Amino acid sequence: MADVTVYTTQFCGYCYRAKKLLSDKGVDFTEIDVTMDEGKRDEMMAKTGGRQTVPQVFIGGRHIGGADELYALERQGALDPLLRAL
Repeated sequence: MADVTVYTTQFCGYCYRAKKLLSDKGVDFTEIDVTMDEGKRDEMMAKTGGRQTVPQVFIGGRHIGGADELYALERQGALDPLLRAL
């Protein structure tokens, strides 16, 4: 299974949705909370081309986007192969 990283903040409904989808699929992921960590937020922004919103999801080092993009991959049937591919 591919390495999955999710940048989040506290009390974020979209973050909850993204984490729930991954958890429901049995995916282990690393959560990086950027709520009070400016360095981690800067790291996230550098990796995403400046995106400041959360969540930001990475699968196998590939930037997927946020919860909407993650759910779009699921609807298209592309999420499971992506998780298995790497």
